[in-house]
Amino acid sequence: MSVRTRDALGGRAAVVGIGATEFSKDSGRSELRLAVEAVRAALDDAGLTPADVDGMVTFTMDTSPEITVAQAAGIGELSFFSRIHYGGGAACATVQQAALAVAAGVAEVVVCYRAFNERSGRRFGSGVQHREPSAEGAALGWSLPFGLLTPASWVAMAAQRYLFTHGLTPDAFGQVAVVDRGYAATNPAAYFHGRPITLADHAASRWIVEPLRLLDCCQETDGGQALVVTSLERARDLPHPPAVIAAAAQGAGRAQEQMTSYYRDDLTGLPEMGVVARQLWRTSGMGPEDIHVGILYDHFTPFVLMQLEEFGFCAPGAAAEFVAARTLPLNTHGGQLGEAYLHGMNGIAEAVRQLRGTAANQIPGATRTLVTAGTGVPTSGLILTADG
Repeated sequence: MSVRTRDALGGRAAVVGIGATEFSKDSGRSELRLAVEAVRAALDDAGLTPADVDGMVTFTMDTSPEITVAQAAGIGELSFFSRIHYGGGAACATVQQAALAVAAGVAEVVVCYRAFNERSGRRFGSGVQHREPSAEGAALGWSLPFGLLTPASWVAMAAQRYLFTHGLTPDAFGQVAVVDRGYAATNPAAYFHGRPITLADHAASRWIVEPLRLLDCCQETDGGQALVVTSLERARDLPHPPAVIAAAAQGAGRAQEQMTSYYRDDLTGLPEMGVVARQLWRTSGMGPEDIHVGILYDHFTPFVLMQLEEFGFCAPGAAAEFVAARTLPLNTHGGQLGEAYLHGMNGIAEAVRQLRGTAANQIPGATRTLVTAGTGVPTSGLILTADG
C-alpha cells in the first residue's frame, strides 16, 4: 500500500467469526489456553472447524506463537503465519495481514488472536524493568533516566502539551472516561459492568502522572480474543452476516518512536494515526460523516481526543466538546477503560457485533464502523461495513 494512492484490498475479505474468553483480573490458566479458547470460540461462531484454517496472525510480545496455538487448537497445515510489531498498534494490522493473505490466495481462512494474563502475570503498565539492547530501545535512553518509566508517563508529556496548546484543563479528558464507562455499565461482558462514572468521579480520582488521573488510564486484563477472516464470497455462505473489510491500513509517522516521539515539531497530535486516517478515507471513499460507530483505541483518554482530530471529526482542540455532544457513538462496548484491555482486539469484535446488530449497546442502523489500534506507536486501523 502506498501512502499516496488508493489500494485494492477493500471489499475482498470479511470478518466472519469472533470469540473471546471471559475478561478477568486472574484467569487461573495459561496464556496458551486462553488463546486456544478464544480461537475455538471464534471458529464456532463462524461455523468453521480447525481443519478449515490455513493461516494465523498475532502480535509480537506474545508468549503463544502461531504454530503452538495452531497445534493446541487442532489446526493442521498452515500456508500463512505472521505477527505484527508495536504492541497495541498491531491490533487492526492483524486483520489487514489476514485480508492480504486471503486476497492474494495465500490462505483461505485466517485466524487473528491475542491472549495474555496482563493483570495476573506480566503487566504492561509496570513499565520498563529490563530490556535487551536494541536500536529502538536506545531511544528510551533519552527518557528513562528522567523518570519516564511507564506508558502513563510517556503519554503524560504529550497530554500536557495538548492541554497547554488548546487552553484546556485535565477535565477535558474526563469526557472520554465517562462515555466509555457508561457503555461498559450496560455491557454484561465488561469488567466494569454496572459501574458507570461521572465527571466528578473522574476529577476526584488520584493522579497517576499529571495530567493523567487513574480514570484516564485503561485497566489491565487477563483474557483472549480471536477473529476469523475469509473471502467475502465464502463469508456469504456462513452463519453470520459478514463484516466487510472496506479498508485497512498501517501507519508510522516521521520521527516515529515507541511512545516517546518527543522530538517532533508538534506534540499535540498523532501523525502515525494521521497516516492511517488518510489511507482509510482514500481507500474506502468515505469521510467522518459516513461513520456510524467509532471504536477508538483508548489506553489513555488524551489519545482518543487526538485521534478524533486526526480523522477530521472535529477541529484541533475541539475533541472534548465533540465527545461531550455525543455526536458519534464511541466505544460502545466500554472500550479498554471499561470492558477489557486486550490490545484493541475486543474493539474489533465490538465493531463486528454492531454490524451484525447483536451488540449489547446496539446503535440502530449501524452499517459503517471505524476501528483503530494503539497510538503513540506505529499503528493501524480498519473500516468495517455491512455487506451490500
